[in-house]
Amino acid sequence: MDAFVLARMQFAANITFHILFPTINIALAWMLLFFRARWLATHDAAWLGAYRFWTKVFALSFALGVVSGITMSFQFGTNWPGFMERAGNIAGPLLGYEVLTAFFLEASFLGVMLFGHGRVSERIHLVATVLVAFGTSLSAFWILSLNSWMQTPQGFEIINGEFHALDWWAVIFSPSFPYRLAHKLLASGLTVAFMLAGVSAWQLLRHKAQAWTALVLRVGLTLGALLIPLQIMVGDMHGLNTLKYQPAKIAAMEGVWQTERGAPLLLFAWPNETTRSNDLAVGIPNMASLILTHERTGEVRGLDEFKGAHPPVKPLFFGFRVMVGTGLLMLLASWLGLWLFWRRQWRPERLPRLLLQSLAWMSFSGWLATVAGWYVTEIGRQPFIVYGLLRSSEVASNTPSATIALTLACYVTLYLALITAYISVIKYMAGKPVDAGPVEPLPTPGLNPGGAA
Repeated sequence: MDAFVLARMQFAANITFHILFPTINIALAWMLLFFRARWLATHDAAWLGAYRFWTKVFALSFALGVVSGITMSFQFGTNWPGFMERAGNIAGPLLGYEVLTAFFLEASFLGVMLFGHGRVSERIHLVATVLVAFGTSLSAFWILSLNSWMQTPQGFEIINGEFHALDWWAVIFSPSFPYRLAHKLLASGLTVAFMLAGVSAWQLLRHKAQAWTALVLRVGLTLGALLIPLQIMVGDMHGLNTLKYQPAKIAAMEGVWQTERGAPLLLFAWPNETTRSNDLAVGIPNMASLILTHERTGEVRGLDEFKGAHPPVKPLFFGFRVMVGTGLLMLLASWLGLWLFWRRQWRPERLPRLLLQSLAWMSFSGWLATVAGWYVTEIGRQPFIVYGLLRSSEVASNTPSATIALTLACYVTLYLALITAYISVIKYMAGKPVDAGPVEPLPTPGLNPGGAA
């Protein structure tokens, strides 16, 4: 493999590892705020226990996300220097806004959130939690704004081969941005929902349940049951947007080689790029056209219209089906689990063991769906780094392939070790009791010593 392919693999490895942790923290920060608010409203120590345990998970995820994010940013200079040379006038400010308005906000108040309970007043601690949650979402806003501009660029002009912003509003709110942001926020919510439910189910199976376990299991199942229909709806709107602005990506996702009307929805196939056809295809007639165009005989443009300018088919075809399949499993597990929990009068000891085992196995199912969807998004932009305007091969560095291969092997080895350690630490913490005893907050004007307004 040449240096260009290895550089792409290295960046893919870094972003695959990095995206796991912001995906957790975006929604988990808001769940911590919910747990915190329930503690203030009810003074039930179970909610405080949930807050304290999941705050530790948040801190661990935050640390790994920051470290991997720094490593990933370095690769813009080492492996893709041409990108910042050509598009740095747009990418640089957006990344700077993320650091100045989001990361600093999040990091500044994280210490108060982690170590301030009992040292500052309840009101100040609650405000710190709100600001951390807001900071995580604001960070996603800026990062996805840049990514969306790279997918559907607008609001710029090109002078001497360099991109310059003409309209920052158009740059930030590019055509795919609202759908991409909503899709990511919902994906984060679903990832956290199944993590909450899965860890709680594991505690019940191992007889390590704590006072907050049943509450968190109920919250996780409820959150999953509410968000998955919204994700399906947003995914449909995102698909229509992609069909309009990135038809080659849609053609690869659906395995459509020639432009056709009434395209079938392929449940399974093996895309063959040599013969430019699908082997072993099993599909539902007209269904792809109905989903994509909302018409049974709607036209779907084929890959034959984008020769030399369309992404590789297999990663998109299978990645999309992994994402959708995982989403359907989430729908089944959350709805069935919530219904059974309700039928058992919210008593977790009455839940079927098979359900608890399934939820435990799905603790990190959100990661699988997120990575699959991210691969579809990013590989689907190829061969361009700025869609339709700037090819990835034009901005790659001249770093020797042996050097990239060595660092790639080091990255992958380290990341596998860190993911194993991350899961092991969560498992260890889930098996240990959490001090959920009430604290006496410092007094604040307008609050009584118990923290109630």
